[in-house]
Amino acid sequence: MTSRPFTTIENQWITLADGTRLAARIWMPEGAETDPVPAVFEFLPYRKRDGTSPRDESTYPVFAAAGIAGVRVDIRGSGESDGVIDGEYTELELANACELIAWIAAQPWSNGSVGMMGISWGGFNCLQVAALRPPALKAVISIASTTDRYNDDIHYKNGCHLSAQLSWAATMLAYQSRSPDPEIVGDRWREMWMERLENEPFFLEEWLPHQRRDAFWKHGSIGEDFSAVAIPSLVIAGWADGYRNTPLLAVEGMPDRSKALIGPWIHKYPHFAWPKPRADFHGEAIAFWNRWLRGEQNGTVAVSQVRAYILDAVKPAPRRDVDPGFWISKDRWQAPEMLNFYVEAFGSLTEGHPIPNASAHPVSLKSPLDTGTAAGEWFTLKPDAELAGDQRIDDAGSLTFQTAPLTHTLDIFGRPELSVMLSSDAPVANLIARIVDVHPDGSATRVAFGVLNLTHRNGNAEPQPMTPGEPTPIRLILDACGYRFRPGHRIRLSLSSAYWPMVLPAPTDAELTLDIATLGLALPKLGAHDTFEMKQPDNPNPLPTYIEHAPSETRRQVLRDLQANRTSYTIYEDTGLFEHPGTGLSTRQVRDEVWSISPGDPQSMTGTSVWTCDMLRPGWFVRTVSTSHIACTKTDWLISASVVAYEGDIKVFEKTFPQKAIPRDLM
Repeated sequence: MTSRPFTTIENQWITLADGTRLAARIWMPEGAETDPVPAVFEFLPYRKRDGTSPRDESTYPVFAAAGIAGVRVDIRGSGESDGVIDGEYTELELANACELIAWIAAQPWSNGSVGMMGISWGGFNCLQVAALRPPALKAVISIASTTDRYNDDIHYKNGCHLSAQLSWAATMLAYQSRSPDPEIVGDRWREMWMERLENEPFFLEEWLPHQRRDAFWKHGSIGEDFSAVAIPSLVIAGWADGYRNTPLLAVEGMPDRSKALIGPWIHKYPHFAWPKPRADFHGEAIAFWNRWLRGEQNGTVAVSQVRAYILDAVKPAPRRDVDPGFWISKDRWQAPEMLNFYVEAFGSLTEGHPIPNASAHPVSLKSPLDTGTAAGEWFTLKPDAELAGDQRIDDAGSLTFQTAPLTHTLDIFGRPELSVMLSSDAPVANLIARIVDVHPDGSATRVAFGVLNLTHRNGNAEPQPMTPGEPTPIRLILDACGYRFRPGHRIRLSLSSAYWPMVLPAPTDAELTLDIATLGLALPKLGAHDTFEMKQPDNPNPLPTYIEHAPSETRRQVLRDLQANRTSYTIYEDTGLFEHPGTGLSTRQVRDEVWSISPGDPQSMTGTSVWTCDMLRPGWFVRTVSTSHIACTKTDWLISASVVAYEGDIKVFEKTFPQKAIPRDLM
């Protein structure tokens, strides 16, 4: 294909009907005014000028050279756009997106066909906008996203409260507190900055009162009505990320108009994600856009409905640059055949089903509340200690059952299921299940996991307290996985009642009693498939190089204070100070986050996340310091936050979100 010249419009103002002016960066193929082109639109709060510029610059120039315009717009209150953000995936945000799509389609350089694309926030809202059916939107590529905002995002999971909810509220408080660039907005920058600082929300105050799957979470969850999305969608995720369920849920809900691609990756675009192998995202996307935005008959329709990377006996490590495995494809996704296991009389995990009417075999489970420090992050941005580590650390506080060494290879692909009869001595308790690959040397890799607040055992809309001491049937569906267990390895089922700090503790330190005579584990067989070689990116290092003024640094540590009987989990991430060579703008963000708990006291839990964000040019420097905090009692979540801003060495703004007590709703 001939590479088409293009120009980059560093900032294009787009004025909405309500008068709000949004800032866009546009990559425009040469000659589009006389030879109109399709456009790909991305709509984010993550600051096109500095926040997402590296990844934007890795992709949109390639699209433009292929004759596809790229339009990257900052949501109101973000970057250089006017106003103040009003929440996450709000009706206003989605309405603005529809208005922007119409604006793009009406431009003289546009052929009238628009695609929408994004990862995370942008992956979420492109599916949500597709469900609104703006006429010019013809296809979407959604990466690391969700079809269910309640169960497959950073907030809650099967009724369990994820610590990522505070972490992401802290991140958004930091991002939204940052100044626009004076080089773009001129003398208005300070006025715009003060408006944001004064009015930006602390998202946790809105999220935390909605602890059930209510109308708040159903809004924007396309799984409520998959039929609303009538256009083709390519849905992509990585096994090392928290959004691993979405591609399979999408093809189940939209089998005639969606395709799934799952790699070994963290929360990044596939052409620069870790662990390797990567995928030729540019080639995939351009073919997809050409088919659905240009009508080109290029074979995209014939691509298998599901393509996935099957991890092959991956070893836990402090950093995973490459994961061994192989690519498989399935022309049509079908519910997999399950391989069943039960726990035999001597405690081994054995193929087969639980024996009907077997004598009860009660076993107690009460994990130390600091069980879970090897869980890693819920969603991962680096292939280091953010990934789940050696599971022997967490298995020490868990109830475990494992097979004899395997005599043959076992390949699985799909969502494992656990069933068991249990009782709790408290009305509210959590259960965590993990599938673990135990290597011959004893090291242990987490293959899949699932969490359940037992009060949500029959659904997330109307939780029901456990009746203390009453045996209750439990079914837990774990997250999707694709994995090969090798001969000589063992399959371990690990069960715990805590998974901290990923999952915040229940109000009391409950003890569970499991009847392991009833325990059943079902693993999804890979089944019929083809293998193929995924094309690798043409450019192995696609991200641009910026000018380094200070290096980045990451620390992640666990401190167990034996004298005080307290465990702390600390996260320190410094992006370093880097200057964009084209704009002269230097930025730096430092995240300093600490979680703490006493292993026997759930009400001792605290979490504090502090973000320091710097922006500077010669003669100009601004900084914001935002602090977010959570603690708990038996009846309430306690949250608070603050933001302080500096211009040079002078403090120019300070705001406190006073502590609020949010009642715990069976959580």
